Amino acid sequence: MRTNEFLIYRDMEQGHVLKDMAFLMENYQKEDYAKEDGKELLFACMNRMLEMAVSYGFEGNLWHTYLTFLLANHENAYSMSCEIVGPVEGSINQAALHDFRIFRELFAFDLTEMERTLGADCLSLILDYRGSGEHGNVFNKRIRDRICDLSRALAASADDQDFKRIVTQFYREFGVGKLGLHKAFRTERRDGDVRIVPITRIAHVHLDDLVGYEIAKKKLIDNTEAFVKGKKANNCLLFGDAGTGKSTSIKAILNQYYDQGLRMIEVYKHQFQDLNDTIAQIKNRNYKFIIYMDDLSFEEFEIEYKYLKAVIEGGLERKPENILIYATSNRRHLIRETFRDKQDRDEELHTNDTVQEKLSLVARFGVTIYFGKPAKKEFQEIVRKLAARNGVSLPEERLLLEAGRWELQHGGMSGRTAQQFIDYLLGTGLGDES
Repeated sequence: MRTNEFLIYRDMEQGHVLKDMAFLMENYQKEDYAKEDGKELLFACMNRMLEMAVSYGFEGNLWHTYLTFLLANHENAYSMSCEIVGPVEGSINQAALHDFRIFRELFAFDLTEMERTLGADCLSLILDYRGSGEHGNVFNKRIRDRICDLSRALAASADDQDFKRIVTQFYREFGVGKLGLHKAFRTERRDGDVRIVPITRIAHVHLDDLVGYEIAKKKLIDNTEAFVKGKKANNCLLFGDAGTGKSTSIKAILNQYYDQGLRMIEVYKHQFQDLNDTIAQIKNRNYKFIIYMDDLSFEEFEIEYKYLKAVIEGGLERKPENILIYATSNRRHLIRETFRDKQDRDEELHTNDTVQEKLSLVARFGVTIYFGKPAKKEFQEIVRKLAARNGVSLPEERLLLEAGRWELQHGGMSGRTAQQFIDYLLGTGLGDES
């Protein structure tokens, strides 16, 4: 096979299986080729495809699914140009069509003839593989299903142009590589390099799951919608009482706008010095990125806020337009203030300058949204709606009475407390009483 003729799709991750399979396709019929060596190599390739099937949750024709994985995961000049935006102009299309023609030949290759010639008698296992129905530990079910659906569509493509159209549409809808396939990420420092690592298990919450806070949610939605549409938008600070839905709102925003190219990278306070390296890896991609900082606050002796201010303000290089910072905090001003901050102190001549430097961080967030603890009636309404949503059948009078007792012993009135109360009822079976 002509895999050595690829113009764009070269040096692919997991490409060693393709290299070995292409070698077999070219040599298995030659009289001077040792059939036992070919049989052993075929079994080795099958082993690697089966391992991938378990790790990624693949099903169906594993050869086709493997080739599809290569297409969906390879970041190159064509795939990165088409991610989120779709078809592009220029000669890159001819280069891509050349490569897709080779991929289509690989899809169409009759592996059963190779099986008979080599005496392997095993390919039926990978040509119609049945998994456990669960996702793998690398891809969640949503990503696994999209790869398998794409595999079937490519296998049924009418011609090379149709094959190219299907792949390009996939790049437009979902993107390419880890940034395209996954919603959320964290950063890690490995061997001195900052790496963006996918988070495969995220909470599938939606803004409707958060009862109340309609004004706060609308403010967050309006800013995020402007951002994903390429309009001017601001960094956001969600502040207020614990358990009121700040973090839930940001996770829900990601789920709501993922299909419009929104991605999220969670960064912790101790990683702020790596922010510039993180931004350098994403600033030229077609996605919109929210850098998410949960429970953000600083003690007076901590200086990490200086890194954050520098990133938000920018230096000589303009801050990329595809990146915003969303943070949550229980503190309005992020940095803990003490009484002595407001007093003149002998050890520092310009105390007010220091205080203002600390308080100025919040001013870098153009949108601030307050989430306060609900009043008693609001808390009871949250309990009612959560109970109805989860099938709790307690009479309302008893439900609210038990909820009042629960919140007195578990941190007061908040959305989190209400959800924990409902979970308690469901877990103990008390919610089924009538």
